[in-house]
Amino acid sequence: MRFIAIIPARYASTRFEGKPLAMLGGVPVIRRVYERVAAVVPDVLVATDDGRIAEAVEAFGGRVVMTSDRHRSGTDRCYEAYCRQGGEFDVVINVQGDEPFIEASQLHAVMACFDDVATEIATLVKPFSAEDGLAALENPNSPKVVLDSRKRAIYFSRSVIPYLRGVDRSEWLYRHTFYKHIGLYAFRSDVLRCVTALPPSPLEAAESLEQLRWIENGYRIGVGITDVETVGIDTPEDLARAEEFLRRHPDR
Repeated sequence: MRFIAIIPARYASTRFEGKPLAMLGGVPVIRRVYERVAAVVPDVLVATDDGRIAEAVEAFGGRVVMTSDRHRSGTDRCYEAYCRQGGEFDVVINVQGDEPFIEASQLHAVMACFDDVATEIATLVKPFSAEDGLAALENPNSPKVVLDSRKRAIYFSRSVIPYLRGVDRSEWLYRHTFYKHIGLYAFRSDVLRCVTALPPSPLEAAESLEQLRWIENGYRIGVGITDVETVGIDTPEDLARAEEFLRRHPDR
């Protein structure tokens, strides 16, 4: 099975303009993401609508594809880049451009989902631990996922799911395994084409979660499970935390 990894990267982020070019340990964030992915997936490219990002990627020897600046989502940008890159691949991995500490094990976990021929889309989750605390579990910016017995996603929500009836909330993390969604996706290439043509769905609009559009339209989402904590960068404050993480974990 042939995999290609595509890293969508925008300059005009509302919460952190120029984030892909922000320096982390003296290296641009986008380079850290690219090189960690390239260590696992031989075919990697950055999809961007900004010449500054394209120049930075080319400067370190990375591959880049220019895309439209009118995309609604990273998934749409990913599909345009896939169409433009010219090769044929079985699976397209959509890697967030703000995950400079992505691990090989996380990529392998998502790729392994396609060992099941029924898997059309794959993503990644991490179990919440009791040490995370109830505030982390209830954080609406950290979507939760419910899985079936085949480790496929049944539903994604910003609310805590499932609700443990008759159990005090202070005990929830001790009485059930809740899963936090990590925004790493992979699509069979023909499925990527189809999902980008789907109109927004009611559940997607309600929760503001794109993946609910796919579930509402019947797509099977396989789920890889990781025990590695991610350190994503959405704001300048996150970058400061990433610098501290890098200081404590220089091998990352």
